[in-house]
Amino acid sequence: MTYFLNFRTDDVGGSVTDPVLYESDGTAPATGWLLILPERIPALVAGKNILFATHGFNVNKADGANALGLLDQNLQLPSPNMFVGVLWPGDTIIPFINYPIEGGVAEDCGNRLANFCATSCASAQSLSFASHSLGARLMLQAVARLKGQRRASSLCLMAAAINQDCLTGEYANAAQNCDRISVLASRWDLVLKLAYPIGDPISNLLGADHNPFQPALGLQGPPTPATAPIVAPWQISDAEFFDHLDYLPPTVPKHWPEAAGFMKRAFLGLPQTWPS
Repeated sequence: MTYFLNFRTDDVGGSVTDPVLYESDGTAPATGWLLILPERIPALVAGKNILFATHGFNVNKADGANALGLLDQNLQLPSPNMFVGVLWPGDTIIPFINYPIEGGVAEDCGNRLANFCATSCASAQSLSFASHSLGARLMLQAVARLKGQRRASSLCLMAAAINQDCLTGEYANAAQNCDRISVLASRWDLVLKLAYPIGDPISNLLGADHNPFQPALGLQGPPTPATAPIVAPWQISDAEFFDHLDYLPPTVPKHWPEAAGFMKRAFLGLPQTWPS
């Protein structure tokens, strides 16, 4: 069973709502999911090291639950650690046309996640965050919003669809509020190589406050030399042909378990054995 924090009003598309916590085997739609009443959450998370992990753009509720449920099964985090999959509406009935506005949706969810952490997770021992693709903006927003209330223990950004300099620019406040940041990037990521340079400037015109026409963090990694709290390594070898959808299940089996292992070590504060 996996815990899911759901920010969605609908199974496909829809808008953002305040989060509701469920326990489920990952099947969707959510019929049969066990609702965790808000008053039960502080006792449930007491003393736990929580890892909030989320998917990226253009992922509906069923696919998000499936991917994060399989990820949880692979990680098998030892007690007192707790995995929580974060489901957010970064999709629409007609795919892809919504990309320019989804950054704002991710930020909205990030603010609400931070509020959830502040109001429901005060009894947790630590809070950590992990993401894929545009989910990076959600998690960075949450960590930034928590500043002054609580620090994040770790932040793992895989294939991050956000500017390369975000940790020293737009989200420098998030970096300052995190003990340890791990980045996983691949130059073979065709989405970040070809689509991100087109979609990001359009998104910027609609209200984002970062510099356009920069490579994505998930393509090149952070500008070097990177300083603490960013920890190396982050660049996947070109010889592995790691593409944008290879980071989460149920895609290419030989790839995503490597990414899951990276996420687990980042969360537990262990040295990385991959990428070399």
